[in-house]
Amino acid sequence: MSFEFPPALLFCPADRPDRFDKAAERSPAVILDLEDAVRPADKPAARQALAAHRLDPNRTIVRVNPMGSADFHADLAALERTDYRFVMLAKAESASQLRALDGFAVIALCETAAGVLAAPALAAHESVVALMWGAEDLVASLGGSSSRDKIGRYRDVAIHARSSVLLAAGASKKAAIDAVHLVIDDLAGLSAEAQDAAASGFASMACIHPKQVPVIVDAYRPTPEDLAWAQGVIGAAVGKHGVFAHDGQMIDEPVLRHAANIIRRADSARRA
Repeated sequence: MSFEFPPALLFCPADRPDRFDKAAERSPAVILDLEDAVRPADKPAARQALAAHRLDPNRTIVRVNPMGSADFHADLAALERTDYRFVMLAKAESASQLRALDGFAVIALCETAAGVLAAPALAAHESVVALMWGAEDLVASLGGSSSRDKIGRYRDVAIHARSSVLLAAGASKKAAIDAVHLVIDDLAGLSAEAQDAAASGFASMACIHPKQVPVIVDAYRPTPEDLAWAQGVIGAAVGKHGVFAHDGQMIDEPVLRHAANIIRRADSARRA
């Protein structure tokens, strides 16, 4: 199974079926959340809603509770009553956990210290199609209290985790998904982080509110100037072999890949 990751993935609580269709209308893909967004007492109702109210399975991911919890097995039983086959495993910490998700395409969510350290093994697993990282659970697992400093920048440990997950995903040629931006009204900060995610190589960025979706999509969309440069470089490469000069710039294989990635991002943003 393959999932074409769009720029924005919108979380939606699975116990709010009244929001399912709205979320699908506002975002190119939706993550129905059975974990943190749902209170323990409401999880059975969330599973019922998951099975009763269907979205497009090709645009829907289901986040299940951590492996080893009673909720995890109940989540799997609910999933078997649906057509959803793209699953995000909360607090993934070892490749051995993935055996329970045979038959699903898995996004391993690395949001604990153990999960970040296990990112290379998780990414290498055949069932895994992507890695995502999570800042708040990670810092909590370390005994900390905030992933960001007083001016809103990620602390060094969060930056390290973000980079580690991106590198692990890339080494196994899997997609990487950037963490959510929790301050809903900080659209400027969200845009800056999404632009950095796109330029760094994250396939997507997750979000928690519909108004964040267009900000992320716009951030992933290359500027007209960048797109024109990329198209010019790719066009100039036709018939060329090895390194060549174009508009005063040396063009080699890495630069060609940069240009191709810009064009791919433009296509992805257009589809979103």
